Amino acid sequence: MNTSKFIDLPELLSARGNVRLPGSKSVSNRVLLLAALADGNTVIHDLLESDDTARMREALCQLGVEITPLDGGAWRVKGVGGVFPVKRANLFLGNAGTAFRSLTAALALGGGDYRLSGVARMHERPIGDLVDALRQLGAEIAYLGEDGYPPLAICPAAIRAGGVVRIRGDVSSQFLSGLLLALPLTGVETAVELVGELISRPYVEITLAMMARFGVRVERQGGQRFVVPAGSAYRSPEIVQVEGDASSASYFLALGAIGGGPLRVDGVGENSLQGDVRFADALAQMGARVTMGPDWIEAGAPESGALRGIELDCNAIPDAAMTLAAAALFADGPTTLKNIASWRVKETDRIAAMTTELRKLGATVEAGEDWLRVTPPAVLVSPPQGIDTHDDHRLAMCFSLAARGVPVRINDPACVGKTFSEYFARFAEVARTVPVIAIDGPSASGKGTVAAQVAAALGWHYLDSGAIYRLTALAAQRAGIAWDDEAGVAKIAAELNAQFVGDSIRLAGEEVGDAIRYEAISAGASRVAALPEVRRALLFRQRLFRRAPGLVADGRDMASVVFSDAQTQVFLTASVEVRAQRRYKQLIEKGITANIPLLSQDLRERDLRDSQRGTAPLRQSEGAYLLDTTNLSIAQAVALVLTWSKAVR
Repeated sequence: MNTSKFIDLPELLSARGNVRLPGSKSVSNRVLLLAALADGNTVIHDLLESDDTARMREALCQLGVEITPLDGGAWRVKGVGGVFPVKRANLFLGNAGTAFRSLTAALALGGGDYRLSGVARMHERPIGDLVDALRQLGAEIAYLGEDGYPPLAICPAAIRAGGVVRIRGDVSSQFLSGLLLALPLTGVETAVELVGELISRPYVEITLAMMARFGVRVERQGGQRFVVPAGSAYRSPEIVQVEGDASSASYFLALGAIGGGPLRVDGVGENSLQGDVRFADALAQMGARVTMGPDWIEAGAPESGALRGIELDCNAIPDAAMTLAAAALFADGPTTLKNIASWRVKETDRIAAMTTELRKLGATVEAGEDWLRVTPPAVLVSPPQGIDTHDDHRLAMCFSLAARGVPVRINDPACVGKTFSEYFARFAEVARTVPVIAIDGPSASGKGTVAAQVAAALGWHYLDSGAIYRLTALAAQRAGIAWDDEAGVAKIAAELNAQFVGDSIRLAGEEVGDAIRYEAISAGASRVAALPEVRRALLFRQRLFRRAPGLVADGRDMASVVFSDAQTQVFLTASVEVRAQRRYKQLIEKGITANIPLLSQDLRERDLRDSQRGTAPLRQSEGAYLLDTTNLSIAQAVALVLTWSKAVR
């Protein structure tokens, strides 16, 4: 899992390959509960490893269920035959909605004394409709905070099973699923009637299919009535294979559609239980080339090259519909997603969150209580503050798709651990990023001249990272900020108004190419570059230079930190004596007075300072080519770098 505060995704040129999906969260948590309630032992293969399934396993173990890991990633669950051994427990379920709703129902009908709680957001997600339905059966459930919301206290009660239970279906399908999963524990025939339209119906279909797998077949009478037969009891099927997660498939299928493809996901297909597999149909409506097999789906770019905007009722694919909102950034025309009211009561208010973050990228977004319309911008922009994920795994994965157009920073990437902890690693495996040649080295080693000529030869962009720090030092000096004032200089860096246009270097619109070359500013650049907060403030700004068709970047930490995935890495150096002579000639040509002995001393001090600083010290990165230019011409050095770059491209 990525535990950084952010992850910077470079611009993608294309995406293709194969991805093996993790197990479905929806299936995994249902299987865990059913295996625990069943009579007999169940071995579960391909169970999703995530925060949500971990919370379910922990809760079941607290309730006295034996769950044992096996070789090959499988799990053995020893069923309790419908009766949890532990009758008093405090259960913390994080933000796992499937675990919280289904356990609430099972425990309310189980005759124990329990407390159920979660994270702050879980306590903002409604559960009142499920509680009302359970109270119709005689369950005693009390709200420990605001009425209608967790945390809950469940007390032993005389359950009056049988008859008809009415429950709303227009807030969350998890209420109906939780009730249906629990009713076989009563052993009495009970009918459930829906009030209002059922949203996210495919998730209820998963529930019914998994109940049947464990021996309980629910009779459906029309679309609004479900009957659990008398004498129902769960029996272990002995072995269960969890299919891949269809919601997770949506990100890679969309990536294939906007990134050229073909990109195939393995683990879901025509035979999938999950409704989100129909995301492939929606993508095809947008013009993507989609093919499907029994347990795989493949997507590629439209023949026209661009997706088209669509209008879609998303009731059947509520989670995967979020991916359509991100894919809409690359469509020709607006995309309207309707019937998505359930987004409001998920890990965050997803309609509000998607609106906010899409606008950061330049999109025009309109939203209502249950709909969202996205009009793509003419040109995507990279928000320097990054995309906020609102502690929602699906937002983090959705907005990774924006990297197809611009470099993008995703804040709190670790939130993907809720369902897909390895997401960004799998993303990187199928994404072809803008290539980078990173050239590091000490001051006056010639790396800037070499890098600029390599960029010109290739027709790529060029980043003089030293100029970024020189500009920061100059801006701080002009603002009266001391170079050792870390917070003050970091603020300057974060707001730096710098432009590079051809050979022109501008600060707030003023040409400063000569001003930043004075030795005083050079010394100041070295000092501010040693400040960790300043380096952090400039990190994403430097990464924004990575644009198609490619980038050549020079500096002190281009290969070791800023572009650690650079395809070609070079450490360029020369003797202090030669470097001092080069700097002397450069300054004299600009009409600036200079002294070789003083320049040599300054270079030695700067080398020491740069190599010993605590943050991103100057060093040759592992795998970098060593290029000593002491006895080489610029043309010879450029030729070597071009040769090395061809060897790895």
